[in-house]
Amino acid sequence: MPRRGLILHTRTHWLLLGLALLCSLVLFMYLLECAPQTDGNASLPGVVGENYGKEYYQALLQEQEEHYQTRATSLKRQIAQLKQELQEMSEKMRSLQERRNVGANGIGYQSNKEQAPSDLLEFLHSQIDKAEVSIGAKLPSEYGVIPFESFTLMKVFQLEMGLTRHPEEKPVRKDKRDELVEVIEAGLEVINNPDEDDEQEDEEGPLGEKLIFNENDFVEGYYRTERDKGTQYELFFKKADLTEYRHVTLFRPFGPLMKVKSEMIDITRSIINIIVPLAERTEAFVQFMQNFRDVCIHQDKKIHLTVVYFGKEGLSKVKSILESVTSHSLLLILCLQLPLIS
Repeated sequence: MPRRGLILHTRTHWLLLGLALLCSLVLFMYLLECAPQTDGNASLPGVVGENYGKEYYQALLQEQEEHYQTRATSLKRQIAQLKQELQEMSEKMRSLQERRNVGANGIGYQSNKEQAPSDLLEFLHSQIDKAEVSIGAKLPSEYGVIPFESFTLMKVFQLEMGLTRHPEEKPVRKDKRDELVEVIEAGLEVINNPDEDDEQEDEEGPLGEKLIFNENDFVEGYYRTERDKGTQYELFFKKADLTEYRHVTLFRPFGPLMKVKSEMIDITRSIINIIVPLAERTEAFVQFMQNFRDVCIHQDKKIHLTVVYFGKEGLSKVKSILESVTSHSLLLILCLQLPLIS
């Protein structure tokens, strides 16, 4: 028995020794396969299965560097071209500013057209020809009409405000006020220094001096903007002791102001037509006719009044009011009746 146990113990010892040697051999083979290579021509990271040397990556870097240098050269050339175009545009703007400073208080239109580039003047005049300044345009419906907005020295009346609120803009925004002040000054320059083609003659004052208009002689103006062409301005000036109005038309084709027309309007033979729509408000109409009698009949009789009445209720009273007015004046007063649409 003791001899058999000794043999079993010896076999177990040799078995463990053999397993240890086998594990050492496997570990040694693993280290040989996975150890890093020290050869200079060994493969570098890249596509699996292909070896790229140092020369390949140097050529790749050189190619990228040449590409970026070419791109940088192209961008520098474009920057130089843009700087040249900007300089040319600055020179044109400087010449326009000098022409504006020639007129009184920075007037934008130019009477001496030789100073401006011919192509620029042709473009500005083409914008005026395209706009509805002298010739009307066909519109598909009434919604295509661009309305005018009126202004005075202190207020601007906008249609978009509606009648339910105050239609005047007060105070006027600084940018719009500066714009309208510039337009009024341009109109004064046109009147006080007329060209040969203007439809007006130089008038003399009471003492024989040249008649000069100023801002206090500005009565009213109105303007509208066509978004693809420019802004049209209609200005009216009048001296207190004269019976003529001075009418000036200016246009701003997204550039300096340009004169379109200047004329004199004789109001001694002008007739004013007033159209009043009315429905049921007879008490308010009585007050209106009293003001109409005091202002229009007693001061100026060259007025035609047309009352358009909607409905039948109160029509007889309105007719009686109109008959009482026509019996004391020579005005042409009409009363038209239309059905009331609810």
